[in-house]
Amino acid sequence: MIDQMTVLSFAHFVQGPAAAQYLADLGADVVTVEPPGGSWERRVGSGGIRLAGRSVTFLSVNRNKRSIVVDLKHPDALTVLRPLIERADVLLENYRDGALDRLGLGYEAVRAIKPDIIYASASGWGSRGPMAGRPGVDLLVQARTGLVDVTGNGPTAAGTPVVDHHGAALLAMGVLAAYARKLTTGAGTRVESSLLGAGLDLQAESLALYFSGRRTAADLARPAELACWSIDAPYGVYRLRDASVVIAVHGAVDELGDALGSPVLAAYDQQARRAKRDEYTAAVAEVLGAMTYAEVAERLGPRGFWFERVAGYDDVRTDPQVAAEGLLAEFDVDGEPATVLRHPVRYDGELPGIRTAPAELGEHTREVLRAAGFSAAEVDGFLAAGVVA
Repeated sequence: MIDQMTVLSFAHFVQGPAAAQYLADLGADVVTVEPPGGSWERRVGSGGIRLAGRSVTFLSVNRNKRSIVVDLKHPDALTVLRPLIERADVLLENYRDGALDRLGLGYEAVRAIKPDIIYASASGWGSRGPMAGRPGVDLLVQARTGLVDVTGNGPTAAGTPVVDHHGAALLAMGVLAAYARKLTTGAGTRVESSLLGAGLDLQAESLALYFSGRRTAADLARPAELACWSIDAPYGVYRLRDASVVIAVHGAVDELGDALGSPVLAAYDQQARRAKRDEYTAAVAEVLGAMTYAEVAERLGPRGFWFERVAGYDDVRTDPQVAAEGLLAEFDVDGEPATVLRHPVRYDGELPGIRTAPAELGEHTREVLRAAGFSAAEVDGFLAAGVVA
């Protein structure tokens, strides 16, 4: 798809590496520049979870890339990096604000080397305002953007770092837009994304409804079963005798009571369901609480209601629809299978493949530097001086 794109990635943690991985999946030649000890997600990773000695966080966001090691604090680092920058279409980074400037790799310095560079930066809070430069991670942004406040029955964080991954997708989208511009005009672009923007973007509809609808904090309160403050009941999650089920809004909600065999529910029309939302939700919960999932499916399925059993991760692994879409993949890590999510978008009916497993630290240092024009002796000199590894 974009196999002519070359990306020089100075990224760590999840947001930046995942963004670079999206581009690598699409065919870009992504060269990740790691410090001598390796990036955070390689060294540590979430929960210390490892497979064959490798961080699983690293394995999840670094496929299809090449790895080089450069000590950015070494006085000769720019000598090594300059020809790589000259050959790159994109420099992608998610260092703290000002960190790369101090190392001579800020936007203006890089643009002086490569005027048409696409310089893509991901930050926690953006580059302006009182929070610029402060550390920003997923959970802090979930809190600051109101996502924690509107999730669950009382303040609840999402069960996974959703802002990190959405931020990665937005950064990759920005790079692709800038690349299209470069191909048509020859101009470079300064691309900036933030977790703050990503956290708000996840709530675009909700925020518009709240602000434009002149709502107040009191309007956000809802019964524990309801999934969203702004969508009519019974849209939510309900416990059954043997499982839990989600019910989504459907045009035939007026028939829900009849379908479930409940005259009590059947007595609520749309106006009553809204005016007496909490009462109606409690009634739905009571009816469903006495049923099994098989009974619910038998009653609601033939009538075209939208519902799903709540799955756990073990269910996801064996889900026939996930299998049919080919969304989980495995690759070998020293004889042990690593299971990861594949690139989630199809192109002409196909998912991009896993061309290469995540690289070992510095695996491609010699290869990349030789391709950049350095002689074997020069590369040996850089290795001996500790500029690269």
